[in-house]
Amino acid sequence: MQLPAVIRRGAQLPVAFGRSVRAAFARTAGGGGYVLPLGGGFIPASWPINFWQAGLDPLQPTPSSVVTACIAAYAQTAAMCPRTHWHSTGNGGRERVSTSALSRILRKPNGYQSISDFMLNLTTNLYEDGNAYALALRNSRFEISELHLFRPETSRPRVAVTGDVFYSLGGNEIVERRFGAVGIGSLLGMVPSRDVLHVRLECKRHPLIGESPLTALLLEMAVSDAWLRHQLQVAGNQGRPIGVIESELPLSEEQVAAGRAIWDAQVARIGGTPILANGMKWKPGLHSSRDSQLAELAGLNDNRIATRYRVPLALLSLGGQGPQSSTEALMQFWIATGLGFCLSHIEEAFGQTFQLSGLPDDYLEFNTAALLRSLFKDRIEGLARGVQGGIYAPNEARAEEELAAKPYGDEPRVQQQVVPLSAWAQTPPATPAPDAPPPAGPIADTPAAEEGTPPDGGSRAWAADLIAAADDYDRRAA
Repeated sequence: MQLPAVIRRGAQLPVAFGRSVRAAFARTAGGGGYVLPLGGGFIPASWPINFWQAGLDPLQPTPSSVVTACIAAYAQTAAMCPRTHWHSTGNGGRERVSTSALSRILRKPNGYQSISDFMLNLTTNLYEDGNAYALALRNSRFEISELHLFRPETSRPRVAVTGDVFYSLGGNEIVERRFGAVGIGSLLGMVPSRDVLHVRLECKRHPLIGESPLTALLLEMAVSDAWLRHQLQVAGNQGRPIGVIESELPLSEEQVAAGRAIWDAQVARIGGTPILANGMKWKPGLHSSRDSQLAELAGLNDNRIATRYRVPLALLSLGGQGPQSSTEALMQFWIATGLGFCLSHIEEAFGQTFQLSGLPDDYLEFNTAALLRSLFKDRIEGLARGVQGGIYAPNEARAEEELAAKPYGDEPRVQQQVVPLSAWAQTPPATPAPDAPPPAGPIADTPAAEEGTPPDGGSRAWAADLIAAADDYDRRAA
């Protein structure tokens, strides 16, 4: 029995795929069939194991427009977010690293792609196939200087007898022309795992092979394909009216066939007008409820696809904003669910390849604040509240808006009445009582002092002496 091409390469499969032919199929898809590990495709459970000898080809479901929109939403958003290599300062703050190998890759991953092109294709591969592969080339200092994407359909991991992980990469014509054809004996046939950036989704069939959400959407995509074929058939009807022709006269089979041929010849032409005779009457047919049910099923099917990809329907123009009251709340909801995981997953994969220690010391971060650039009022109000509350220094808030720093703006500031709660538990110190003034005496007993300067007895005694002296002068004058 001759094996199909996808199984004849069994010697090249990873060890964990097993020894039997049926074990070469990855896993059952909800009990309804098998997903092929290489090349993609789906085999229903009712097919014989030698399906290729029976003239059956693996089913290749065509991604619907909703699936394409979900994947594009992740890929385009990931490419749009700014990326920064951060390093902890040790005192709770952080500083941007601009001289590391990762920071140089984030500016220019290779000689023929921008970082936006790289992230767009990497995320697309991740959500279409469940895996994204990139070859890391190093300079003379053993630092990663280039990253090159490879097609996930022709790339796969390999596990050596010792348990070491290698990768066989293929699908990048530029790099293949540099290092030769793909194969076990070539340089791209056994690449160490330290030189491969591998981002993968759920690993249900193998620890090193991710699985795309498409494998859980085979039934939904089949429904979408059936609905699209139905619409094409309706459109291919060329505007023929739907209904029946009634006649009270008995008609033979030859007359019915001739009448049908005449009718088809007229309505096949756009604008053709058939003429009924001999008592024949046209009775238009009503659309059955089956068509409306199919349309409703197609709408529910699109909702199921968006739910599997964890994309809000409003982002796909399939409905309103739902429970979210604003666009900002909608975007924050997506960041907290599907998009947040996507960005964090890619960040951790980069950190592992570039040997970063991770949060909070040394890490890569996608800045999702760029997704809210259009909300100018909300952004400015948030920065103003942060400065007034002492969270941001004025220059830090200005830096968020890409404005130059100003003098005396590097320190956070608060209003004077803002004091810690512990201050209210402390009893203020009592004010000491003033010293008692000395008794007043005759002016002659007062020590001599300079004119205009009170003596040591204090200002009160000095004033009393002046009043007494004035009274004595008045009595003498009288």
